Amino acid sequence: MEKINNFFELDAWKKAHQLVLGIYGVTQDFPKEELFGITSQLRRAASSISANIAEGFSRYHYNDKVRFYLNARGSVSEVQSFLFLSRDLGYLEEVDFKKLFLESEEVGKLINGLIRAIDKQK
Repeated sequence: MEKINNFFELDAWKKAHQLVLGIYGVTQDFPKEELFGITSQLRRAASSISANIAEGFSRYHYNDKVRFYLNARGSVSEVQSFLFLSRDLGYLEEVDFKKLFLESEEVGKLINGLIRAIDKQK
């Protein structure tokens, strides 16, 4: 197994980055009155997933790494909640909801793997 030297080499970060791009894509069509509401919240929650993974990767101490990965995992749940809300308000088509929700679940599983790997290093 090759050593990972940068956060952008992590599968969790790559998948989280793709999720952010997908979120930005679908929210472009959200109502303009939601620009500072659901649109902003959903985008910020999604972008915080990859940002926390990146920051956690760069932390030296195990506990710091895990804390940022846990924050990323929390942001996954926040994204999922906003996806449900967006769908139920009619802002998000069912097909887009399903795709993004499945992506978010995959990201969550990869983050759990990062946390387990760090726990094993303690």
